[in-house]
Amino acid sequence: MKKGYVYILTNKPNGTLYIGVTSDLNRRLYQHRCGQIAGFSRRYNLKQLVYVEVFDQLEEARLRELRLKKWKRAWKIELIEHQNPTWQDLSRTL
Repeated sequence: MKKGYVYILTNKPNGTLYIGVTSDLNRRLYQHRCGQIAGFSRRYNLKQLVYVEVFDQLEEARLRELRLKKWKRAWKIELIEHQNPTWQDLSRTL
């Protein structure tokens, strides 16, 4: 089974947030950065990875994504700042 990743992108600290899920995080980040994924993330230029969770199964990641998307913005920011208090681009550490 494939691992799953839930990730959050932004355009700046405390900026617009996008929550996504994938089985190949590096490929998906490349797609976001090159504008290959149409829609919300491209419209708002969301390219900075500020949060990531890894799951043993992709389905677990999908369920987590759905839960996070229902959270209040303040809760999402708290989640990001717990793991990444300075909102650094985590893609450099992959």
